[in-house]
Amino acid sequence: MKIIKTSNYEKMSRAAANIIAAQVIMKPNCVLGLATGSTPIGTYEHLVRSYQAGDLDFSNVTSINLDEYKGLSGDNDQSYRYFMNEHLFRHVNIRPECTYVPDGLEPDSAKACDDYNRIIAQSGGIDLQLLGLGHNGHIGFNEPADSFEKDTHCVDLTQSTIDANARFFASMDEVPKQAYTMGIRNIMQAKKILIVVNGKGKAEIVKKAFFGPVTPQVPASILQLHNDVILVGDDDALSLIP
Repeated sequence: MKIIKTSNYEKMSRAAANIIAAQVIMKPNCVLGLATGSTPIGTYEHLVRSYQAGDLDFSNVTSINLDEYKGLSGDNDQSYRYFMNEHLFRHVNIRPECTYVPDGLEPDSAKACDDYNRIIAQSGGIDLQLLGLGHNGHIGFNEPADSFEKDTHCVDLTQSTIDANARFFASMDEVPKQAYTMGIRNIMQAKKILIVVNGKGKAEIVKKAFFGPVTPQVPASILQLHNDVILVGDDDALSLIP
């Protein structure tokens, strides 16, 4: 694992964006695995600026997102498709038909997961997978469990996640109770993995995930077994690493 330590969120975002930009420049038809959440927003902002400056071309890039809420359409402002459109896709020249997010409106979970596994396989595999890190070590919606889920699967969201999301919806009935997510094998098969972390609140889980035992109780710990991982974080997030 290579660790890049930066002094703040802005520099963390720039460093991560530079790694993704290098991937796009070296392989213009690369497949990028992308993540949502607050941490990657700065990274996407830097990528958009590079595109607007004429330094990046996304016209031959394919993107495959980690996850999506089951039951939400792509035009719902709480969906991950909407998030990606707002923060990256509509600001660069990536072809919409080459941007993949699990189909939140597919009611048949088995079909939705099989379809997404097929998309990943037909793409030729992911060249670079971007990840955030949850406070409990989750990556995507792979939460602490007794075993590592291998492929794309449907997850029952925890009550704490449902409660936390309730403020974004008009009623509790509208809050998604499930999500589709890539599994650990999907993630581990990426050729390169890039993890972004920031803030003091992530320091303990960074230490546990990347310097503790490999266990499904800390899903991100499996990344220790990958042969090409880059961890980019700010001083606060990396403050407890040996």
